[in-house]
Amino acid sequence: MDKNHALNNFWNSFGIPAYDSMAVPDDAKYPYITFTVADGEFGDSVALSSSVWYRSTNWTGVTDKTEQISRAIGRGGKMISYDGGSIWIRKETPFSQRMDDPNDDMIRRMYLQYSLDFFD
Repeated sequence: MDKNHALNNFWNSFGIPAYDSMAVPDDAKYPYITFTVADGEFGDSVALSSSVWYRSTNWTGVTDKTEQISRAIGRGGKMISYDGGSIWIRKETPFSQRMDDPNDDMIRRMYLQYSLDFFD
């Protein structure tokens, strides 16, 4: 499994679909996660973002899912293995923040910031 597949597996491990932010299907149903794809080499640290998307009248579902992701990464980060190395995912500050959608007042989006460090 390569780096991108390892990250895809990580983001799809939270019980809702996760998509590369550049390849969200037109018929995607809420809730879902979008994640940025970027590559790095040994010693690189890459700052990225993801979003958790819900359509609801309240923030409970998206907040709970964000907490689940935060716990999975943990305080010291999480190592994700791939063929030939590993990726250390670490939360940035702030890790999450609420975002609105000016076109739909029922969209509940949490914007997540994190870094990836690559090890061979």
